[in-house]
Amino acid sequence: MAITTVDSPLKTDSYAWYALGLLTTVSVLNYLDRTLIYILFEPIRKEMLFSDFELGLLGTTSFVILFAVLGVPFGRLADRGSRKNMIAAGLAVWSLFSGLTGFANGFWSLFLCRVMVGVGEATLGPAALSLLSDYFPPRRRATVQSVYAAGITFGSGLAFFLGGWIGVNFGWRTAFYFLGFPGILVAVFVYFLREQPRGSTEVSPPKYTSDDWKKLFRSKPLRYHYAGYAMLALATNSLSIWAPTFFTRVHGYSLATLGLIAGLTSLVAGIPSTLLGGYLADRLRQFGPGGRMRLSSIASLLAVPFWIILLFSFSVPLLLIANFVLLGLALIWIAPAMADAHEITGPHLRGLGIGAFICLVHLVAYGVGSPLIGKVNDLLGAATNPGMMRYGFLISPGACVIAAILLWRGSRTLEEAVP
Repeated sequence: MAITTVDSPLKTDSYAWYALGLLTTVSVLNYLDRTLIYILFEPIRKEMLFSDFELGLLGTTSFVILFAVLGVPFGRLADRGSRKNMIAAGLAVWSLFSGLTGFANGFWSLFLCRVMVGVGEATLGPAALSLLSDYFPPRRRATVQSVYAAGITFGSGLAFFLGGWIGVNFGWRTAFYFLGFPGILVAVFVYFLREQPRGSTEVSPPKYTSDDWKKLFRSKPLRYHYAGYAMLALATNSLSIWAPTFFTRVHGYSLATLGLIAGLTSLVAGIPSTLLGGYLADRLRQFGPGGRMRLSSIASLLAVPFWIILLFSFSVPLLLIANFVLLGLALIWIAPAMADAHEITGPHLRGLGIGAFICLVHLVAYGVGSPLIGKVNDLLGAATNPGMMRYGFLISPGACVIAAILLWRGSRTLEEAVP
């Protein structure tokens, strides 16, 4: 499969930057609403007497059930319908149910709210990333994706910082009210965003049409891409999902202290590393189509020793350094992954390709990884013997090793696919 890298002669106008700013704001709200529950696990658990397995189900499985199932059909819809309308509707839905989470009075009402947050957020990735590719030329694609992906760290940082502060001072329910409902207003601005013609920045895109979706999934580089990043996401997402509980139980951090540290770390480490990932990905792509996946493979392998330090060190400085580095490595791969998915699939199947990627990554990371760690915690008695959480967390460095192998092999097959 030939992949063209010729750049578009079109200049980027100011409206494209406005669209990027607005969609990045939506990305911030996406991860704020998705991540907020993690910093509030302990007060929710104590009030409702949940097990770690139940917390894992509420935090991720509930969210990912329909999020993953709808990823592919929403991806197809993004290839055929109005992408900005999809985003506006989805944002309104997930913001509403994020706010309603504060009214939940038991496991199943919390579960339902999280399911609906997942339904709303399933619209965003395929539509927003496809739309941004039609606002900006290929030479800026990974850099633009990294700006958009910075919403992950900024949103997560706000969730930890504001969620921790509001949770301590006003209760966990109030945190959902104040941080969930405002997204409905932003949905109005997205509704009036200008839709871009598909393929408007491409010179010679891949020869796929919207009827070639079966051929797309026979691509060996794409299969390695999906599998490698799914394993990497399992490791990196477990950091944001379970690390707050780990530091609270094992090291005795208060919710307020943890929220401050996690929020600052997300902003100081996360945003620069996300932007750096986009810059490095565009630079390495100039030396061959496999450059982006090689970058992610190296990042996966580098994470392993820092995971071991995080889990087994008792030194506060070492813990903070390991957490800082892991967060940076956990986000440096986002832009390269998205840029490669866009390039391999082309403009007519971009929404489907991204939708399938997001579906698989979240099924593995959220549907399998998070509940698995929670179940292992329960089997090891981590609720009464917190130190045993270290052994459940070993799943993450193991996943990093597998990801490194798959992504390195994917980089080789991607270069072999280019004549």
